[in-house]
Amino acid sequence: MKHIFEGTIKKSNQLEQSFYVQALTLDHLSEIVSVQEQIILSLKDKQSLQPLSKQEFEFILNGNGLMIGAFVDETLIAFRALLVPLIDEEHLGLDIGLKVDELQQVIYQEISNVLPEYRGNQLQKTLAILIMQELSQQHDEYRYVCCTVATSNIPSLKDKFVQGMEILALKEKYGGLMRYIFVKDLQEVNSPIWNQVMFIQIDDFETQQAKLAEGWRGFQLEDRNGVQWINFGRR
Repeated sequence: MKHIFEGTIKKSNQLEQSFYVQALTLDHLSEIVSVQEQIILSLKDKQSLQPLSKQEFEFILNGNGLMIGAFVDETLIAFRALLVPLIDEEHLGLDIGLKVDELQQVIYQEISNVLPEYRGNQLQKTLAILIMQELSQQHDEYRYVCCTVATSNIPSLKDKFVQGMEILALKEKYGGLMRYIFVKDLQEVNSPIWNQVMFIQIDDFETQQAKLAEGWRGFQLEDRNGVQWINFGRR
């Protein structure tokens, strides 16, 4: 299969290795599930990741989204997915205020996993850039990219902000788990200009929810002496 990207990578800060990125298919399903299982075992906070079931991966790979993976010596070490969601009452578009007839313009940025021994190589960022390029080349019907992130998942929060995604909501999802809901409007080509900016500590959910309800958006994560703050802006 055609390689989308080729480069070098370090495993646990050792010697560089060659790696490549390609689209994933149903033939890779067992490898995808295996990588996710290894990620889950490595997590201290199991609730920081909302894993996908084998059936959900199959749904994406059967034409309901995109998946790309990074390989070293033909072994999958990381993957990233986009999902075309079902339109139902749990749709993230409803959480960010879209109308029902706009929901078909939404695609989800789904799970992103990198094996622990290959972290620190900015693979999440590389795969994010590549999968969005693939989306733009293959589809033009989507305007909004949405996703959820656990409030404790700092690496994933950083990943979303680096991509220019913004927090539009903070609420319980997946049976009572608190999640940030991010969105990126693909029609916006210029960086936003914030007329007002404020900083809220990451564990102050009540204040964040109040400001989001007033039209503020979270746009950056800031570490102050080990304490995480989210920068909120209003246009």
